[in-house]
Amino acid sequence: MSVGVTPQAPRSFAQRVMRGAAFTSGGFVLSQGMRFASNLVLARLLFPEAFGLMALMAMVLTGLTMLSDTGVPQSIMQNKRGDDPDFLNTAWTLNLMRGVFLWLVACALAWPAAWLYEAPELLWILPLGGLSLVMLGAAPTRVFSAQRHLQLGRIMGIELGSQLVGIVAMVTLALIYQTYWALVAGVLVTGLMKLVMEWSLLSGPRNHLRWEKAAGSELLRFGGWIMLSSAFGFVLLQGDRAILGVFLTVEKLGIYNIAYFLAFFPVLMAHTMMSKLLIPSYREMFAGRDGEHDRKIRRMRLGLTGTVMVLLTIMALIGPALIDLLYDDRYAEAGPIIVMISCAQMLSLIMLTYDQAALARGDSRRFFWVIAFRATVQTCCFVAGAALAGLPGALLGQAVAAVLVYPAVAALAKHTGVWDKRHDALFAALALLPIAGALSLHWDKIAPLLP
Repeated sequence: MSVGVTPQAPRSFAQRVMRGAAFTSGGFVLSQGMRFASNLVLARLLFPEAFGLMALMAMVLTGLTMLSDTGVPQSIMQNKRGDDPDFLNTAWTLNLMRGVFLWLVACALAWPAAWLYEAPELLWILPLGGLSLVMLGAAPTRVFSAQRHLQLGRIMGIELGSQLVGIVAMVTLALIYQTYWALVAGVLVTGLMKLVMEWSLLSGPRNHLRWEKAAGSELLRFGGWIMLSSAFGFVLLQGDRAILGVFLTVEKLGIYNIAYFLAFFPVLMAHTMMSKLLIPSYREMFAGRDGEHDRKIRRMRLGLTGTVMVLLTIMALIGPALIDLLYDDRYAEAGPIIVMISCAQMLSLIMLTYDQAALARGDSRRFFWVIAFRATVQTCCFVAGAALAGLPGALLGQAVAAVLVYPAVAALAKHTGVWDKRHDALFAALALLPIAGALSLHWDKIAPLLP
């Protein structure tokens, strides 16, 4: 059975949202489960420095991707011409050119990055790993069209299948050679397999080079603000590693990266679901097609925030024990870091879903200003905290920043008509108890990390 790019008439929009949520959440859990299992195996085959090098590579490549984000997926999902072949081919051409350009920039950044982070291995890791950006740019627009209509089953299958192939390649090479090159090869194998499967398994019109002036202008106008927003979004999501990479050794950064992967899992799940579900859902709500839609989205937000809060609480309470159980002594410091990251993220949960409403309305300008403000405040608080109290102070700075930026995020939500003050007050109050409990329980492990 093939996946098309038009809405399935027999299913209501609410049914497609629920089906999409099931595929997205289930696929995310399977994906992270595979990643976690491979992480355990690789931690025994390799060394902390290898994970530090991969964290630096991922930070640079993610930074390039976000700093040049043209907003093509969001444009296709929200634009009224999102099913027009000329619009789609223009979007694909734009994405492909961007992918090639980013690879060239990655090659140019290899030497400066190797010097800045005192990691000469980046001279070769970045140009090779950067080929994944070309593969990302060549992805067919059928992927985004399927997301537009919440047809996510085949997409999730492709993501899981390509990830599994990449993990097998990574572990096999690590077992044979015991070098960080196994991790780089895994990234490339995953990207190549995903690209092949997207082109061969998703149905719909094939993309080709095309530049329609009207479509290009529309994409660039909407994407211009998205690009600026993503530049600051990079600071929000990757700024910690970019800053800590200067202050920490590659080995310590590798330990931090393992802790971050485990602690940030619940928040990453929420981001994944939002990116695939909320823009179509908000678009439907704003169109006024379903009088119950507003209440359904509020219930969805309530369930999503509550689930992530519970998962973060669990990680904050069991983090050190989990590291002691699953990793050897080289990674022991990851335990208290998990506690601190989980606590720092709890206060930011209430803001997770608001920005997608602005994009669904096509208001990328206001979205940019709020993201820019959040990134600036968080960076200042993170750096100030690091200067005063090392890594614990930096993570405390993230939590303080979440409180300081809330009024701006709430103003954006109020402007788009999705602000839910009861939801926000409830979860802000609920977050205080697990934060206090986890910090008290594990303070003896956190204190040694203070300078």
